[in-house]
Amino acid sequence: MRAIPSLGLMLALFAPLAGADGLYRVELLLIRQNAVPALYGAAAPEDWRAGAAPLAAEAERPPSLGDMVERLQASGDYTVLLHQAWQQSLSAEPTAVALSAGEQTYGRSPIEGTLSLADGRFVATRARFWVNQLDSNGGVQRSEQFRQSNSNMKRGQLNFLDGGHLAVLIKVTPAGMRAQPAADAQLMEQ
Repeated sequence: MRAIPSLGLMLALFAPLAGADGLYRVELLLIRQNAVPALYGAAAPEDWRAGAAPLAAEAERPPSLGDMVERLQASGDYTVLLHQAWQQSLSAEPTAVALSAGEQTYGRSPIEGTLSLADGRFVATRARFWVNQLDSNGGVQRSEQFRQSNSNMKRGQLNFLDGGHLAVLIKVTPAGMRAQPAADAQLMEQ
């Protein structure tokens, strides 16, 4: 009989909070790997958002991966196409945001895409981006497409999603989590 109350207490302590949303800081870089030839496919659809909400201006945060961007660009091997950081709530149900970059022409942008995130044991992500070539009327002539997913991303770690010529670096960190100290450059060289 004594085991039953103890079991209930253990389950209450170790069970995840069902339906609890957590606040996260998300930072994303869409990059082109310059050594890999661009692959053009079907033009980005008119409804590229597919129900994803546009990123609200008040959710945007200053990016913290500026040193990573500088190293990527200095190498000459990569071109950073999009770099954004924001804060959002995550739950077990996927939440999608619509991201875009570049000068819009009649409602279309050179870079358009969606990022869907869900919180569970790991962070599940699904990214879909188009790098568009637009004509003077805002029509999409052709697009490079990136489409990848990962259902076991660890929180607070920089994750790489490889799509061949396009790739995404993404970091999802619980809000309020202390930043990891920068690694000593001498240790990195060893």
